[in-house]
Amino acid sequence: MHFEILVEDLSGKIMLASLIPMIIGADPANTFRIIHYRGCGSLPSDLKVNQAADKRALLNQLPRLLIGYSRAFQNAVSDNAVIVVCDLDTRDKDTFLARLNQMRDEAAAATSVPLTVRFCLAIEEGEAWLLGDWEAVKQAYPQTKASVFRKYQNDAVCGTWEMLADMICPGGSAKLKAEGHSLLGQAKCEWAEKISPLMDISRNKSPSFNVFKSALESLLHLPHHEPEHIT
Repeated sequence: MHFEILVEDLSGKIMLASLIPMIIGADPANTFRIIHYRGCGSLPSDLKVNQAADKRALLNQLPRLLIGYSRAFQNAVSDNAVIVVCDLDTRDKDTFLARLNQMRDEAAAATSVPLTVRFCLAIEEGEAWLLGDWEAVKQAYPQTKASVFRKYQNDAVCGTWEMLADMICPGGSAKLKAEGHSLLGQAKCEWAEKISPLMDISRNKSPSFNVFKSALESLLHLPHHEPEHIT
């Protein structure tokens, strides 16, 4: 099977480039491509797409992307799936998923071609998947502050990247906010580069990461294993 993985930013692409091979294994028949966008954006009200440069975000482009994939995969000889990964942020989960599924169905109706799509939400943010493996965080950043981590609950809507920054960065999240958006993006990419290769997908405690993992496993008909307990 081939997976097209759509993510909202570069740090997500870096993280998933390490994690997806851990999930799908080494079978050459299973392949993937990760494409990152300029932020999450927002879903349009219909299948029309705003092409303005400042709207080249994942959700703004989603109708066009789903229609394009439906047509591209129509006569494919192998199985294909589109996996959309984005942050939940402060949205209501059920409402957001319902709107995403509606958009998927509208795109399928527009082309009359079925498309395998899975929507996987990082709750609250992608950094929750990094924090799901505390051992990997400690290995990547030996001076990390365990006292801050003990305040964190997996997938809590709590300012996730700020929590991670307060654990591992001198000056914490306050310094990163003061430095500006571009340096924050660089910091998030660094965290993904350092932590994700050290992660063990069998022990990740983030529920939303395990939903993503289970989605890939189910499409590949792989056995699903619950994460190990971490003390």
